[in-house]
Amino acid sequence: MANIKSAKKRIRVIETKTLRNKMIKSKVKTLVKKVESAVAAGDKALATTALKDAVVAIDKAAAKGIFHKNTAARKVSKLAKAVNKVA
Repeated sequence: MANIKSAKKRIRVIETKTLRNKMIKSKVKTLVKKVESAVAAGDKALATTALKDAVVAIDKAAAKGIFHKNTAARKVSKLAKAVNKVA
């Protein structure tokens, strides 16, 4: 356990940031699942709207440094490719 005041503060700050990161990652996962379920159901309109929401969330996460920019691009590309395959 830290004894120095600044080290104690860093521990508190890191806990706060970790919770924020988990929350945002969880939201992204949920939105990705919505896109994938719409694609599996074959619903093009629902998949397209879900894709827009997912892309926004992924881009925000990448901007905040939660995802690397290449990871975000890969996730968006994968989802867009899946949605475009739906007839």
